[in-house]
Amino acid sequence: MRLAAVCSIQMGYTARGRIEPAADGMLAIQLSDLSADAVPNPDRLTRASLIGISDRYLVREGDVLFRSRGERNTAHALNRSFVEPVVAILPLVILRPNPRLVTADYLAWVLNQAPAQKQLEATAHGTNIRMVPKASLDELDVDTPDLPTQHRITEIANLVSQEEALMGLLADKRRQLVSLTLSELAKRASPKEAPTRRTS
Repeated sequence: MRLAAVCSIQMGYTARGRIEPAADGMLAIQLSDLSADAVPNPDRLTRASLIGISDRYLVREGDVLFRSRGERNTAHALNRSFVEPVVAILPLVILRPNPRLVTADYLAWVLNQAPAQKQLEATAHGTNIRMVPKASLDELDVDTPDLPTQHRITEIANLVSQEEALMGLLADKRRQLVSLTLSELAKRASPKEAPTRRTS
């Protein structure tokens, strides 16, 4: 099924000039706020002096943000921590899933898989800075199983990610333990210096 058939596709807000921070402004999310793998965190976003922003540029829980520029064109589902509307800034693209056809978590997951990434790679423009045009997103083929299957897929994918994170933490702790053990061994095995005799 085409991506445009399961969600609406909206380009992010085009900021004219630099986005100025403002303590009483609206939260804004930019490309630099989305790493390739991490889950978006609204607590790390900047408030900006943006006035009169149309609702179509505001994202909330259940929306998906797509990184249309850069080496990795990944998608990120916004979770329940996004309780306040946030302005999505171009080159982020806003994907709003049709809840009868696809969940936000599944949509982000399927866009990050190899088949979708290969399609996007083939249609990206630019050499120094890669850009995926909206037309390529419109025509992107995505597998859309029934909703219960989508939930099972994302649950398993999340469990695998948690397992990988725990295994990485375990490996780091093991390295620290081995390093400490070897350092202690080296210290114990080092020859002790003979005490210097005092001359009268």
